[in-house]
Amino acid sequence: MDIEQKKAIIDDLDRFVRRKKFYNKVGRAWKRGYLLYGPPGTGKSNDSYDYTGDWGFITLKHPATFDTMAMDPELKKAIIDDLNRFVARKEYYKRVGKPWKRGYLLYGPPGTGKSSLIAAMANYLKFDIYHVELNSIRSDNELKQILVSTTSKSMIVIEDIDCNAETRDRGDFLDLYEPTIAKVLTLSGILNFTDGLWSSCGEQRIIVFTTNHKDRLAPALLRPGRMDMHIYMSYCTYDGFKTLASNYLGVTDHPLFGEIETLLKNTEVSPAEIGEELMRSDDADVALGGLVEFINRKKIEGNRMEGRENDDEHEVSGEGSGEE
Repeated sequence: MDIEQKKAIIDDLDRFVRRKKFYNKVGRAWKRGYLLYGPPGTGKSNDSYDYTGDWGFITLKHPATFDTMAMDPELKKAIIDDLNRFVARKEYYKRVGKPWKRGYLLYGPPGTGKSSLIAAMANYLKFDIYHVELNSIRSDNELKQILVSTTSKSMIVIEDIDCNAETRDRGDFLDLYEPTIAKVLTLSGILNFTDGLWSSCGEQRIIVFTTNHKDRLAPALLRPGRMDMHIYMSYCTYDGFKTLASNYLGVTDHPLFGEIETLLKNTEVSPAEIGEELMRSDDADVALGGLVEFINRKKIEGNRMEGRENDDEHEVSGEGSGEE
């Protein structure tokens, strides 16, 4: 392979394995992903790992906290206040005859911190996390057994819930193109999982759904009693950027902050993308300069895509308008 590319990979690996404390400080899991792409026979490994097994338990050591979350300060405070209110109201739930549980829907574009927020919530409350893969559940009864096996003071998480056809709004046009498949796991079973009789076995339970497409979900999933608080995870704001800059680089002000603030008002950039750019150097000047270049590239790409869409609209609206 190319010598410079080989050196870049080695440098990146060396940098990664030395940065345990850094990952803990910024609230990120100590991991890194690499995409190897190209024609067959160019040196990529074809090995794969597949795991299948029963429901089990693992120890989660995700370092995310509310302090490391790059999100709107008012929204962050609202979530913390809601969690505190929930855990303190045992007698209230008993008095009004409701199971002591609460549902949170986290929705928004990819890379906006939904999974990190789940970890931050669990770390804040010191709750266990149970992660449910709906697509691997074979029946309503199996889903019920999973619920029964969870402990009190736990968070039950279903990520990307819109990827399961049963949870989609039947008015969604996407369903028109899906073949009819006899499913044993039903929407009714999922609804009962969130607020049916079996959902009351245990106390201090939190159920979290995440989705990139809230509009695709069946309305029955979203009502209070199932998803009590809907939390929109937005693209990175200037406040979120300042949190990231402080966590990653240890800076609270810099000459480039003003330019970055202006760019973020007009460009959709996720906190994950900004975090990755800030990790490229420990030198604030270098890292922030690279971030400015990155956002400018995204802005140009966005303008190009918008221009193509406008051109397509003009072409469609102009069809058949000529005289014969």
